[in-house]
Amino acid sequence: MSWVGSSAVEIAEAVRRGKVTAPMVVEEHLDVIAERDGRVRAFRTVLAERALAEARALQERADLSGLPLAGVPIAIKDNVPIRGEASRNGSAATPDAPADEDHPVVARLRAAGAVVVGITNVPELCLVGFSDSVYGVTRNPWDLGRTPGGSSGGSAAAVAAGMVPLAHGNDGLGSLRIPAACCGLVSIKPGHGVVPPPEHDWYGMSENGPLATTVADLALALAVMADDMSLATPGESEALGVDSAIDDYPGGLTLSEPLRLRITVAPMPLPSGLSVDAEFQRAVTGAAEVLGAAGHTVVEHPLRMPFGVGAAAVATWFACARDDVNGLDPRGLERRTRSLARAGRLLARFGADGTAGRDRWRAYGADQWFGNADVLVTPTLAALPPAAERWGRRGLLANARANLTYAPATAAWNMAGWPAMTVPYGRHSSGMPIGVQLVAAPGGEAQLLALAGQLEAARPWTRHALPA
Repeated sequence: MSWVGSSAVEIAEAVRRGKVTAPMVVEEHLDVIAERDGRVRAFRTVLAERALAEARALQERADLSGLPLAGVPIAIKDNVPIRGEASRNGSAATPDAPADEDHPVVARLRAAGAVVVGITNVPELCLVGFSDSVYGVTRNPWDLGRTPGGSSGGSAAAVAAGMVPLAHGNDGLGSLRIPAACCGLVSIKPGHGVVPPPEHDWYGMSENGPLATTVADLALALAVMADDMSLATPGESEALGVDSAIDDYPGGLTLSEPLRLRITVAPMPLPSGLSVDAEFQRAVTGAAEVLGAAGHTVVEHPLRMPFGVGAAAVATWFACARDDVNGLDPRGLERRTRSLARAGRLLARFGADGTAGRDRWRAYGADQWFGNADVLVTPTLAALPPAAERWGRRGLLANARANLTYAPATAAWNMAGWPAMTVPYGRHSSGMPIGVQLVAAPGGEAQLLALAGQLEAARPWTRHALPA
């Protein structure tokens, strides 16, 4: 039996019980990476020898039987430190010196038994919703002609292609939820303070989080990253009614009667002038109907987001580019990055870096627009993923137009600091997966996971798309 394609929960349980060894699991996944990644280009670096050495050392650990991620192969996004490896952040201009220490999230994953098998591709400085860079063009396993999204696109492609069951990513304006929706995965951007953030935290908006194929895997990975195992078993909270008595770690999230939430649904939440694909809107409505049938109170949201939210998000995007190029040799930067940073410097002359808009949204806008709901359901994307190309060689207008046309629906919740996630819901007529976005107020991560579990149980999704 091959463990490739198995969930992280299944692999960890098998390793803990001695049904398979960690080195065997890791070797099988490395073989699949060697077979498939030439077409997908999910990885900047595959750490084959190091991963096998880590797996052998893990197998000898005295606490192996108690590790929640025992022997689970995992991929790490190329913008957090990994001890002994360079973090290039998708750029030729960044230092190539190896990191002295793991980022706390990487350290927690390793302490829980996960084995890092590689570092995934990102766009330069993680600035856009694609995943092309000097290290290659990452492609979507569902359609190799399309992008897997970004900036955690390499991580999403690795999971969607079955090369790893779990991957790390982070999300500053949608960089977990966008690639999850592009690749048919489930992912969560936790609220502020739940998981240690990346070093470049984008004005407090960027959060680390996992990408997975099942809700149980996602919950378990988030719990490890947050150092809070109650997130892996949200049934410990009576109000959520989730059954957690499954071999100490959940193999699935089973919901019972006590969970009753007020859910608002917004199939077309964007400001005037922006549109959402009709099939994506129907998916949002369908997901809301499933949740209503499960006993939640579902009401339609009557409003569109104010234009100022989008303007603040764009100004913040440019400001982040301006900040992130500091100290880097511009001769090593791509045209796209230079143009984004230049726009950020220009706006800064007029005091327009998004600060005022972010502050207004955090202070009252998000609450007013969210209303008295527990959870909001919206589209994750507005259009199908664009082509997988070298967008980095193009300028500001081409990249801004493409990003804002297909993925404008996620940034508001980074600015608010609220948890949000993407859940697959059906297939587009093009054959691509569709993702819906669930948003909760601060502290609502367990609610989101519970609702995602209900959607998964009612309408299971295809876990992987093998590259043609």
